[in-house]
Amino acid sequence: MAPTPPTDAELNTLIRARLASLGIDLDQLPPGTAADPETGSPGRDSVLASLRSFVRGTVADLAAYQLPAPAGTDPAHARALSQQAAPMLYPSISTEWRR
Repeated sequence: MAPTPPTDAELNTLIRARLASLGIDLDQLPPGTAADPETGSPGRDSVLASLRSFVRGTVADLAAYQLPAPAGTDPAHARALSQQAAPMLYPSISTEWRR
């Protein structure tokens, strides 16, 4: 049985919870879809619509991505190899950040 796609209300709850865990409060944005004329901040509803679209269209693709395993790798081990940390362009930044 295929999973049921989340509703807009469920995605709004997920998005608000995730942003709240990062210290971002969408209630600081102006209500509705119109941008604030003074600051240019987008409306809360337009931000939520954009984030719902992102979650529906991008997150599943990113979650399904599997790094290619080296040639000749046993298929049983290919999934585990894809879970290794990706190489970083500037590892010193990440190393300092984790201290």
